[in-house]
Amino acid sequence: MSKQQISSILRKTGFLHLADKARYHQQKFINSKDNREFRRKNPTVKLPPDYLIYESHELNYEKYFNGGYKTAEWLVSHFEKHIHLKDRAILDWGCGPARIIRHLPDIVGNGCTFLGSDYNEKSIQWNSKNIQNVDFNLNSLKASLPYKNDFIDIIYALSVFTHLSEKLHYEWFDELYRILKPGGIMLITTSGKNYKGLLTMEELVDYEQHKLVARGQVKEGHRVYTTFHPEDFMRNLFKSVEILDHIVEKPQNGWLPQDIWIVRK
Repeated sequence: MSKQQISSILRKTGFLHLADKARYHQQKFINSKDNREFRRKNPTVKLPPDYLIYESHELNYEKYFNGGYKTAEWLVSHFEKHIHLKDRAILDWGCGPARIIRHLPDIVGNGCTFLGSDYNEKSIQWNSKNIQNVDFNLNSLKASLPYKNDFIDIIYALSVFTHLSEKLHYEWFDELYRILKPGGIMLITTSGKNYKGLLTMEELVDYEQHKLVARGQVKEGHRVYTTFHPEDFMRNLFKSVEILDHIVEKPQNGWLPQDIWIVRK
C-alpha cells in the first residue's frame, strides 16, 4: 500500500491529525541529540515551543534558525532582482513561528518595515513576546488583514497556498492584492509539477485538467491539508498581475522544490 493510499484512509477515518502527532513525537526523538547540541552551542537563541517549529517546518533547531537565515537571504536575492530594498514595507504572510521574518531586519535593514501575519494564535503570541523589530498580526482563515489599501511593497508566502482550498485561494489572493502597492511584488511558492508523482490516479486526472487538487477532510490551513497546483490554475489566479518569474527547480536527493512565482501589481 502506498503512502498516498494510507494518507487517504487516515483522512477518511479522521485519524490523520493523530498520525501527524505521532510523527511529531518521532521527529522529537530522532532530533533530540542534535537539538540539545544546538542549544548548548547557541544558548542565547530564542526558540519557539517544539510543536510550533514542527508544524511550520520540521523539528530541527538548526534548520529552523540557521536554515531560516539562509532562506531569508535567498528571498532577499529574489526581491533585489525586481525592487529596490529601501524604506519598504515587507510582509511575511503565513509567518508561523518567525523562522524567516526574524532574520530580515538584520539582513535588509535600510529603513524597511517588517510585518508577519499568521492564523496560529500560539505562534503569534510567541513571536510578539520574543522577536524584535517585527510587527505581528493574528489573522483568521477568513481573507481579511488589518492593513490599508496599497500599503505593502513586498509580500511573500512560502508554502501557504499549499494548505488552502480553491475558494480561499481566490479570496486570499484578492486580499493580498488589495494591500499591495502598485509596483509592489509578491513571491509565492506552490506544489507544482515536481509533485505530480505524489498524486493518485484520480488526482492526476484533475491535475492534468488544470484543476487545483486539494486533500481535505482535515482542518484547513493545517500542514496536513494539502493542495497541488497546475501551472494553468496559477496563471489564472494571477490574471490581474504581471508575472515576473516562474521558477521550477529540478528535484535532487529526494528533495522536491516547490514552484516559485513572482508577480507585480
